[in-house]
Amino acid sequence: MEWALNTINPLTVSLSVGFLLLLILVTFFRPKPGKTPPGPKGIPIFGNLLQLGDLPHETMHNWRKTYGSVIWLRLGSVNTMVVQSPSAASELFKKHDLPFADRKVPDVLTAYDFNQGTLGMNQFGGHWRVLRRLCSMEFLVNKRMNETTELRQRIRENMEGWIIDESESSKKVGDTGAVQLSRFLFLMAFNLVGNLMLSRDLLDAKDPEAREFFDCMNKILELAGTPNIADYLPWLKWMDPAGMKRTMRKNLSKTMRISSNFVQERLNNRKAGKFREKKDFLDVLLEYEGDGKDGPDRITEKNVNIIITEMFFAGSETTSISIEWGFAELLRNPHTFKRLREELDRVVGVNRRVEEKDVENLPYLQAVVKETLRLHPALPLLLPRNTMEDTEYMGYHIPKGTQVFVNAWAIGRDPDSWEDPLSFKPERFLQSNIEYKGQHFELIPFGSGRRICVGFPLAHRVVHLAIATLVQAFDWDLMPGVKPEDIDRDERLGLTLRKKNPLYVIPKSRLNV
Repeated sequence: MEWALNTINPLTVSLSVGFLLLLILVTFFRPKPGKTPPGPKGIPIFGNLLQLGDLPHETMHNWRKTYGSVIWLRLGSVNTMVVQSPSAASELFKKHDLPFADRKVPDVLTAYDFNQGTLGMNQFGGHWRVLRRLCSMEFLVNKRMNETTELRQRIRENMEGWIIDESESSKKVGDTGAVQLSRFLFLMAFNLVGNLMLSRDLLDAKDPEAREFFDCMNKILELAGTPNIADYLPWLKWMDPAGMKRTMRKNLSKTMRISSNFVQERLNNRKAGKFREKKDFLDVLLEYEGDGKDGPDRITEKNVNIIITEMFFAGSETTSISIEWGFAELLRNPHTFKRLREELDRVVGVNRRVEEKDVENLPYLQAVVKETLRLHPALPLLLPRNTMEDTEYMGYHIPKGTQVFVNAWAIGRDPDSWEDPLSFKPERFLQSNIEYKGQHFELIPFGSGRRICVGFPLAHRVVHLAIATLVQAFDWDLMPGVKPEDIDRDERLGLTLRKKNPLYVIPKSRLNV
C-alpha cells in the first residue's frame, strides 16, 4: 500500500480532480435549451409513472386544471408531452405534424421486428409511405369499399344469427337467454377483416388453425396493452424483466406461421394460374412493385404476414368496442334509443334489413355514432408519437425523442368546446357540421395529419351498420333487476379503451324478414 501511494503523481491527481469538477459544472450548469411545458413533479427514477393510475387518460385530463392543455411528464426516463385541447391539437397537426410524425414503439411490438413491418407503428419513412399508399389508394378507397358492401351485410346477418342461437341455447338450459354482446361484435369484425384481407371467414369451429389464429390474436392484443416497465426504463429492455417480449414472440410466431400458410396457399394458386376475380388486400400486397424512388421494390413475405396480423387486431378490436360503447349508451338512455328506433322504422321499416345506403338518410344514427366516438374513443391517447427533431411548439422547447400523446378522450370532454360534455346527447350534432375526419379538432377519435388512422372509412361504415342493426333487428331486455341507469361507464384500458363490465342483454327478433 505504501509503495502504491508513493507512486501516485500529484499532477495526475490534480488533473483528475479538475476534470471531475468540470464535468459536474457542465452537467449541472449548462445553458437550458428552452423551457418545456408545465407538469406535476415526479419522484426519482420513476418520474410521474406511479401517479398515472389505471386510467392515465383520465388522470392527465384532471391535471389540465392545474397545468393547462399541454403538460410535461417524465415516465421513468422517457420525456412525454400530452396534448389535451382542440387548440393545442390544431397547432400540433397543422403546424408541427412532420416533426411529430414518428412513432414511440412499445418494446413488445419490436419482437420479430414487428413494428418495422406495420403501418401503425412503423417509423416515418419510405416503407411507411408505401403501406399507407397501398391502404388508402388500393384497398380502402370508396370504389373498393362499395364493391364489398354485400360482404359486410352478409357478415352482419351472420352476427344476428349467432346472437339468436346463443340466446336460445341459454334458454334451453334454464338460463335467462342473455348474451355477452361484445363477443359477437368482435367475432363479426374479425370475420369481416378476414374476408377483406384473405377472402375467407376465419371464425369456423371446424377449422383448428383458424381458432388458433383467433386465440393468438387475443393474446397479442392483451400483451400490447399491458404496461411494461421496460418501456419506461429502457436500460432494462435487455432483461425483459416482466417476460412480456418472450411471450409476445411466442404468440407472434404462431400467428405469423398461420398467416404464412394463408400466403403460401394464395401463392400456390397464383402459380397454378388461379387468380381471384375480385382482389383482396393479400393480392394487393403480393402484386406490389416499387417505383425505385421511395420504399421497397417488393414487400417481403415476412412483412406481408406482419401486415395481415396488424390488420386483424387493428380492425377487429377498435371497431367492436366502439359499437359496444354506442349500444350501451343507447340502453342507458331509453329516450335516445326510442328516437333512433323511430327513425329507422320510418326510413327503413321492419320488412327489410337496414343497409349501408340508408345511412345518408338517417341523420340521428349519424349523430349517435359521432357522440359515441366523442365520449368513447377506442384509443383514448391515440398511438404515441415520437419527436424526430428538437421542435419549438406553442412557446415550448420539445427535445428530440420526446413521446407525444394526444388525449382524444380529454378533448372530447373539453368544456370549452362541448356543452354538458359528460352527457350522451346525439342531438348536439344534428345542427353541426363537425366530422371526425381529422379536420375538426374537437373530435379526433381517429387522429389527424399524416398518421391519421387509415381504416376510418371502413370503421365509419361498419359502426353505423352494426348499431343500426342492433336497434332495428331486436327488442332488448336487460338482465333481471337491472335498470338502464345501472349500466355503467366503467373503463378498462389496454391497447384500447374497453368497457370494464361487458354488456349482457336478452334479445328478441322483431323483423319480418
